[in-house]
Amino acid sequence: MDIKYIHLLYVPTMACNMGCKYCYLDDTSDIKTDKKAIDTLKYAVEKFKKSGVIPFNISLHGGEVTTLSKKDFYEIIKYINDYYKDNKKIITDGGFKIGSPHIKTNLYNIDKHIDTIKEFNVSISGSLDLPLSLHDEYRVTKNGEKTLDKILSNLKLLENLPNHKKVSATIFKEHYDKKEEIISDIWYLHKNTCLDMNDFNFMIGFDYNSLGLLHHMSEEEQVDFYNCMKKEFTNTELDEGVKGPFFDEFGPGYCTNCTNCGEKFFLLEKNGDIYSCVRGQKNKDYYYGNIYNNTVEEILDNASRMIFTAHNNVGFNEDCKKCKYLYLCKTGCPYVKNIYKSNKSYTCLLQQEMYKDRNLLPDENNDYNVYNYLKEMHPYELINYEYEYDDGYPSLVSMIEKDPKLKYIYDSDSFILSVDGELYKLSSQVLKNYREFIYITKESKVFIYVKDNVLDEVSDYPINNALYIQMLSGDCVVYGDEGRLKQKHIMNQMIYKSVLMENDSDMDGYYCLDISNIFKEYGKYLSKEFANNLFFTTTDLRDYHYTKQKNNAYYHMRAINLPFQNIEFYFIGDDFNG
Repeated sequence: MDIKYIHLLYVPTMACNMGCKYCYLDDTSDIKTDKKAIDTLKYAVEKFKKSGVIPFNISLHGGEVTTLSKKDFYEIIKYINDYYKDNKKIITDGGFKIGSPHIKTNLYNIDKHIDTIKEFNVSISGSLDLPLSLHDEYRVTKNGEKTLDKILSNLKLLENLPNHKKVSATIFKEHYDKKEEIISDIWYLHKNTCLDMNDFNFMIGFDYNSLGLLHHMSEEEQVDFYNCMKKEFTNTELDEGVKGPFFDEFGPGYCTNCTNCGEKFFLLEKNGDIYSCVRGQKNKDYYYGNIYNNTVEEILDNASRMIFTAHNNVGFNEDCKKCKYLYLCKTGCPYVKNIYKSNKSYTCLLQQEMYKDRNLLPDENNDYNVYNYLKEMHPYELINYEYEYDDGYPSLVSMIEKDPKLKYIYDSDSFILSVDGELYKLSSQVLKNYREFIYITKESKVFIYVKDNVLDEVSDYPINNALYIQMLSGDCVVYGDEGRLKQKHIMNQMIYKSVLMENDSDMDGYYCLDISNIFKEYGKYLSKEFANNLFFTTTDLRDYHYTKQKNNAYYHMRAINLPFQNIEFYFIGDDFNG
């Protein structure tokens, strides 16, 4: 069995002991399950392992994990500690280090669990607002009381512990405007607490979740902030920090720089719900399923597909095609891109500055990187990027031009779909640079118009040729020995030329066929959540396509996905809406 390694973030509770003014999560969601926190984590890990999926890292997030009872907190920490010991070999064989249990915390109640933290050498990542003057303005208790003094007092409890301990701070424009105070407070924390501020992280805030209290920095302000920190801390005791951990969130090793983060990062809640991460938590567009209700295969398929969809919702930025750092950046976090309706990283300029300072060289073979990134994450953009391989691999367009028999496989005049009187000219999905979605119901009148010469093309016996219709679900499954993720096939249907000729048509030069019934017959098998796919070609054109793939490796590589004229649709019917 092939092993897949994932980072698992576990949320054992949504309860919180603070009432930060800009918090966007609802801690009442914690009451929606009777599952014990330890039982869900155990169940999920064992279910993942049985399917060959190994969490190489299990971190605790919230809510606030320190609101757990002493017993629950101890049980979970002990389980994670024992999991690392029991699975040391398989984790290290995958190239990962064995860590200690790790928690993300607001630090307000760590005194409650200090014995467990000591016993299991729990790694701690705390949150502060910098400058500290703003911490007590925003990060308060539910009664509006200040929290900083207690948090600093709690840090003293960690002074003599060998545990890994660090803090991070999220920077908005309101914090940026007080950057001199931030510098002063970093020095204060470094010199007067147990924190080594060389191991400290800045995060750049995006203001969708700040309830209007905080506002994001412009990209120019981000770069200015970065340069201010460099100027202050370079060649000081904190030189290591400013050149590394301070801004590592934007470096190439972080989750936002994955090609498809849905293949590696998962957030599990106590009720079994699985989301992409803390950013996508409680968002239906980043909900992968439930560990109790879905198979591991379904969860993995949903994750990969939903992140792919999130990236494609905003498209691919032309600037990224020219940027020689694409191989590092991968266009940034899909969640934030969709929030800002942007198709590149919201920290783009900052990342470029960092890459230069860290001697991460621009890739001079960028065309190859762009092509491969588009092929994996934005295949609809490939027509806009006709990259010719250095070893002479031809583009799809050039192959079509040289082989007239390929023309009608890709011809955009051959098929026209009519849905409730609205006409849609169909073109090949591997050539068009856009996605078009339509809605079809059980009551819709759907007709396909077929150009009257298309059944004669590449056909020795046209009367034996047939219109070939293929329907695919928006849900994906893994096909073939290669293990490739593809849309699930629902049905294939052939209608011979003689049948088409006997039907009346109201469009000159086209045969017409009523295909409304296929949606009534197969609607219950279609995806409820994702766009489904409908393809049209002829049996002889289809055969020629696969013959060409067999005989021409370059063509196979360029047209590996179904190339036939298509349209994507959402089906709305009784099976879906009750």
